[in-house]
Amino acid sequence: MHTVKTPSNPNVQLNISKTVSVPAWEYFSLVSLLTLAWLYFVLDFHFLADLLCGLRGDPIRLFYNSKSKIPAQVLQQCRVLKERYAVTPWLSSPHLQTLFLHVNGRPPPVKYDRQLYSTADGGTIGLDWVISPHAVDGVGITSAPQSSASDETPMVVIIPGLTSDSDDAYVKHIAYSSVMKGWRTLVANHRGLGGVSITSDRFYNAGWTEDLRTIIHYVHEKYPRAPLFTIGTSIGANILVKYLGEEGVATPVGAAAAVCSPWDLVVCDRFMSRKTIQKIYNMVLATGLRQYANMHQSVMTRIADWDLLTKSKTVRDFDQHCTRHTGKYETVDTYYRHCSSAYYLANVAVPLLCFNSLDDPVCTKEAIPWDECIANPNVVLAVTKHGGHLGFFEGITAHSVWWVRALTEYMTVMLPSPLMHKQSEISVSNLNTAQGSDLDKGPYLRMSDSGEVAAEDLQPASFANTESRNKFTIKIPEELRAVNGLTRQDSAKKLSNTTIEKGPAQKDSGRRQLESNDRLLKGLIGVGAQNRRMMWLLVYVAVVTSCPLIGSALFFRARGRIAALTKRLLK
Repeated sequence: MHTVKTPSNPNVQLNISKTVSVPAWEYFSLVSLLTLAWLYFVLDFHFLADLLCGLRGDPIRLFYNSKSKIPAQVLQQCRVLKERYAVTPWLSSPHLQTLFLHVNGRPPPVKYDRQLYSTADGGTIGLDWVISPHAVDGVGITSAPQSSASDETPMVVIIPGLTSDSDDAYVKHIAYSSVMKGWRTLVANHRGLGGVSITSDRFYNAGWTEDLRTIIHYVHEKYPRAPLFTIGTSIGANILVKYLGEEGVATPVGAAAAVCSPWDLVVCDRFMSRKTIQKIYNMVLATGLRQYANMHQSVMTRIADWDLLTKSKTVRDFDQHCTRHTGKYETVDTYYRHCSSAYYLANVAVPLLCFNSLDDPVCTKEAIPWDECIANPNVVLAVTKHGGHLGFFEGITAHSVWWVRALTEYMTVMLPSPLMHKQSEISVSNLNTAQGSDLDKGPYLRMSDSGEVAAEDLQPASFANTESRNKFTIKIPEELRAVNGLTRQDSAKKLSNTTIEKGPAQKDSGRRQLESNDRLLKGLIGVGAQNRRMMWLLVYVAVVTSCPLIGSALFFRARGRIAALTKRLLK
């Protein structure tokens, strides 16, 4: 303690305690603790919640139609889908899961045999056939396959995600797991990826299904008896589901799986611009797209504005300056809406298993089409609480990917199952379900030259030549073909002059036919009269709104008739 005399009053003494200095390590510890707490919430860590639950993981939620046969015949035998998914403890964040997948990912040893496939428009696609680890001298059943009409070895086709190819870790995980089951496995790279140059002015995008359609047709022609299973990941899943919806029953695909599909590109685009962490993902994806463009600069400069393309900071910027031009879409949102696979899900006719994580930092849970998945009996949606985007690592050492393990078991049960889809001869290619609506699917009347009135279910134009329409016809006699313009008395008089055979049985049938025809005729004339009254009412409304003074004068002059007309319309 120190004693200090003040200048104004020397007799007053102040006691000043010596300040105790705080060590620097305590400041550092406090700052570190606050930083860790901030990162815990920003990076969506869930380690403490998992620890409180004993690191047992969370159950898998399955969504499907109550009339679906898949749960009873397939899912009951899938042990992995009925268990819990426990995240790797040191990867208990969706961002760490996603980051680890692309930085390391622990990919298994996979070798490919490259085949260059030329498309009809002059493009080139790199097809990577997975070489079996049990092959001798690098030649196995999955390497450089020859056509075989009698080969029934199951065939698995994998479609990678955005800017991904056969070298990505998650692709190698599912490719290795498939080939180890003895299945012939093929990775179909997108145009311009996998080290293949672009040889035409066409590029792939989120809704470009022509390349997938071509590859599946090519594989099916080579092995017509082989059951075909197709797997799409991320953007590849969106392309796959859109293709299945376009093809309907005409696809040779027996079953399929969509892993972390974005579903609705408009919703995902808004989500990627919402938070700071999502904006970082957006910039990373845009960097990958710019690198893709740099590899094919000679072609890109002919189609898109190269200066604007290289300045793209987000995926939307790249789609604005490049994708919408190459895909011939008017706007970016038009491209997103047209290519969103959720609108095609209702027409999927093959067993489809979908994987999504609720904490996916790229493909938000807001875009998951819950109702559409449940409405289609061919679709099963498996949702986990955690997993990130394509990560789903499990085990202390993150040696395994959960969705790969679950999907492999599902394929093992599904491939020999009678639920595998068989290709139909009905061709429904290029069905654009995105333009349809439930409002235009009601019955309508159509009168043919032969006097038939047909009530039909409206179907898309591509169904025009099929036998799938629900139709019933009413045969109208010759007397009713010119019903338009007849009064009810005129038509009754004309029907009374109709010659009818005088046989006992024909009298009753003729009388019933005339009564039925008269009811139909009255209904048609009534509809016509109703339409005429509605037309005059609309004319009056138009006059009132355009010329108020004239409309008011007409109202006072004919208000009695207008009131009576309104009452009739409301009846």
